[in-house]
Amino acid sequence: MPKFVIEREIPGAGKLSAQELQAISQKPCAVLSTMGPQIQWLQSYVTDDKVYCLYIAANEQLIREHAAQGGFPANSVAEVLEVIGPNTAG
Repeated sequence: MPKFVIEREIPGAGKLSAQELQAISQKPCAVLSTMGPQIQWLQSYVTDDKVYCLYIAANEQLIREHAAQGGFPANSVAEVLEVIGPNTAG
């Protein structure tokens, strides 16, 4: 299944407490539980004013539907075509 990177603009995200991050992560999980196995949240990276999420989904439309149902932003959605890192350099 394809992987997607979702950019969510959330002002002040980097200043959220562990409890606040836990609370905001519960909504996507609740929505996912109703959508079935065609979409899965892998992990997210929190920066100052954005959260970058990595999902597996059958298509981009499922990503956007998940965001709409949850009421959280999906400012950009990009399919991951390749993964590179230090091992790629040889």
